[in-house]
Amino acid sequence: MARPMGPRFKVARRLGVNVFNHPKALKRGAKKLGKQSDYGKQLMEKQKLKAYYGMLEKQFKLYVDQALSSKGNPGERLVQRLECRLDNIVYRLGFGSTLRQSRQIVVHGHILVNGKKVDIPSYKVEVGDIISLKEKSRKNEMHKENFYGQEMSLNYLEKDLESFSGKLVYIPNRDEIPIEVTDSYIIELYSK
Repeated sequence: MARPMGPRFKVARRLGVNVFNHPKALKRGAKKLGKQSDYGKQLMEKQKLKAYYGMLEKQFKLYVDQALSSKGNPGERLVQRLECRLDNIVYRLGFGSTLRQSRQIVVHGHILVNGKKVDIPSYKVEVGDIISLKEKSRKNEMHKENFYGQEMSLNYLEKDLESFSGKLVYIPNRDEIPIEVTDSYIIELYSK
């Protein structure tokens, strides 16, 4: 499985946004960018979105192509589709403290979707799907700490503390998704 393995904090400083949700990511400060061309702005937004969801170009392009061929606003569709990936939902529910850790939890087979083991990080979570931690994995202190320690502030997800599970209640609107990206720039870049 291909995934970005480079220095995370360097990427966050270059983009000027804490895309990895780590308290020390922008400790040394963001890079000051001079005047950017339209292409530069579009490229920067694409790089930000890829960094938020930990993706490489080839897979990201597939998501963009799906968004461009779907009905409705392609920028909004792209972000919604990325937000409904299994590794991201696992991260948002608090099974992992970072997206990388959540992806590893999925790949190692600790996650059940509707009672069946799913170890594919890009699995598309549908509305009503119940994501839970395997019975064996619930004994792990790290999983407990992450799950109970993280407050749930997203309306489109429902968290059940007793059964170590969560659920996608509805497909989120663009303004509910907690990322700082101008998605229209990304669509303009790929529409050329």
